[in-house]
Amino acid sequence: QVQLVESGGGLVQPGGSLRLSCAASGFSFSIYDMRWYRQAPEKERELVALITSGGISTQYADSVKGRFTISRDNAKNTIYLQMNSLKPEDTALYYCNSYFTLTRNYWGQGTQVTVSS
Repeated sequence: QVQLVESGGGLVQPGGSLRLSCAASGFSFSIYDMRWYRQAPEKERELVALITSGGISTQYADSVKGRFTISRDNAKNTIYLQMNSLKPEDTALYYCNSYFTLTRNYWGQGTQVTVSS
């Protein structure tokens, strides 16, 4: 059964850090690119970061470049998003996804990140 479970969000002050995790199951995780998305209040869902199946190549939205790092552990069917130097505008519900799950219109519940003083 396909499942994506995001975790690691929370409340953090500006300048702080969080590490998000996404545990995937129910598909051949290691052959798919994986992505982190976020959706902030009053905004469209945004692609934040992408990592290729082998973990060699990564891509980031300009808004997070230099602050966020995406990684994956195929042995654990898990991807991560290390978030440093957090800003209030990073506040959003963060989701992971893949081509496999996107084409099936599947989304997990997400994990909430709130950056506030």
